[in-house]
Amino acid sequence: MYDSHVDTPSQLMRLRNIGIDNAYAHVDFPKLRRGGVDGSFFALYTPAGLAPDAATRYALEMLSAVYDAVDANPDYAALAFSPEEAAKNKADGLISVFMGMENGAPVQESLSLLRTFYRLGVSYVTLTHNGDNAIADSAAEGRKWSGLSPFGKQVIAEMNALGMMVDLSHASDKTFWDCIKLSQAPVVATHSCCRALCGHRRNLTDEMLQALGEKGGYVGINFCPAFLSDDFAADSADAALLDEAEAVEARFIEHPADRERADAWHRMQDRLLQIRRPGVKEIVDHIDHAVRFAGLDHVGIGTDFDGILVPPAGLEDVSKLPVLWDEMRRRGYSEADIEKVSGGNLMAVWQRVLKCAELE
Repeated sequence: MYDSHVDTPSQLMRLRNIGIDNAYAHVDFPKLRRGGVDGSFFALYTPAGLAPDAATRYALEMLSAVYDAVDANPDYAALAFSPEEAAKNKADGLISVFMGMENGAPVQESLSLLRTFYRLGVSYVTLTHNGDNAIADSAAEGRKWSGLSPFGKQVIAEMNALGMMVDLSHASDKTFWDCIKLSQAPVVATHSCCRALCGHRRNLTDEMLQALGEKGGYVGINFCPAFLSDDFAADSADAALLDEAEAVEARFIEHPADRERADAWHRMQDRLLQIRRPGVKEIVDHIDHAVRFAGLDHVGIGTDFDGILVPPAGLEDVSKLPVLWDEMRRRGYSEADIEKVSGGNLMAVWQRVLKCAELE
């Protein structure tokens, strides 16, 4: 089983030891093992508000933290830079840690920096986060370039040549369609849901899902409750709690070693679990819908664990993933189908992107 997006590097920067079972964590190595996870893409997330040099520095610090965490846990995990390395790690009983970059801002306006991050192990770039950048417009803003920037078009060509996956989660609709047109390789949306089921602007329309499938691409269904259901936090008290939680988490992020702030964030996490929220059923509803429009060979999961404020009901952390496959079985999916959605499709699209680069 392979997950196309978790935000665990950000948690490493908040001093999490992922070699132990953490009480307040979506992801650590013991939970990954209990959940039957063979590998996860660890996303190097940089906030949209960081200046270019600060974004590059922060991405490098996170990348180093990932290397350090893997080096500190050789009995649990190993880095992997290809599907073949992932298969070897699995055979050796190790969890594969892959790396992606969430927000292309650390690349600045330099193809040399893009190549450097690739050489260091970054296998995909989520072009934007919640802000337009030098590469493209985001779903959250979408006002700067009307899609890809001139530099962004160079980035797509270079990523194709490298065998680096182009990730369109967080991209504006115009950016999405520019990439469908320009990319010579399949493109991916590592952590997105279906707009027909939940109208969030981050989600993909049926036409987008179909285009991804026709291009040989991939969508990883996101576990964020706000992307799964329009009814989430419809209660004003719940919405107010979510706003309060963001402020408490921000204070913790500023000083993660401060015990008082950490305890306040943990108490808030307990409160958040009392909110009525979508769960396993809604996630599989999105899988069903994506399969209908993109095709069974082009759908997987990109949990967004460690990057979402509150997890879905029944899937409070990555160790609970087997309940998802049980629900798929109840809906008539075969074991071969589940093998594809639980990670086979992710490895296959990665291989297709690498194959396209060989033909350059």
